[in-house]
Amino acid sequence: MDKQFSYEKLSDDIFVCVSQEHRFGTDAFLLCEFASPRHKDLVCDLGTGCGIIPMALERDFSPKQIYAVDIQPLAIEQTRLSVEKSQKGEKIIPVCADLKNLHDIGFGRFDVVTCNPPYFTNGAGILSETDSDKIARHETMCSMQDVCDCAGKLLKFGGKLCVCQRPERIMDVLFAMRQSGIEPKYIQFVAKNEKTQPWLVLVEGKKGSKPYLTVKPSRFIGDGDIFSK
Repeated sequence: MDKQFSYEKLSDDIFVCVSQEHRFGTDAFLLCEFASPRHKDLVCDLGTGCGIIPMALERDFSPKQIYAVDIQPLAIEQTRLSVEKSQKGEKIIPVCADLKNLHDIGFGRFDVVTCNPPYFTNGAGILSETDSDKIARHETMCSMQDVCDCAGKLLKFGGKLCVCQRPERIMDVLFAMRQSGIEPKYIQFVAKNEKTQPWLVLVEGKKGSKPYLTVKPSRFIGDGDIFSK
């Protein structure tokens, strides 16, 4: 294996290939916990990066099958290596594609779509140094609306889209979901403790649902480790 890659161990049989370009953080695990797919669900993860969300979902929930989509060939190569080392080739399918032109994996098939999207609008904040970081953190290749439009096509009626985002962008998420026929149903704020402001918001929307939004109790993670099982 190329020296730029290394493996992070999620469990005795689940490994994630990471590099300087594609790695993962706490938000990915929080999103997996929030999404909680069923064993019978068909899942699609958009902008999968190193494949952390599909690998963590397989470890914790073992849904029927997970498609891992990313526009960057290196990200998909890392996901492929993770799947190969973890021997999950029948469960996790890496797909190198632009989510704005995602036609080959079948519209209207999925029970759950997940996405840890770029947190900054194009032109906002300080641009990251590498191209991979720019794509992951800034909306240079896709917007929140693009993510929701894609999910709206992939999801079955009644299927759910689960995303995480910065709290200051919550209105962008809610508006984009509704524009795509996905009704926001649950939100949950994440903070270090009761005295600190939230640094993340988790949002679940349901395709074709009637309006009714529930705010879940805030999730406090402190300095605890939510990575291991």
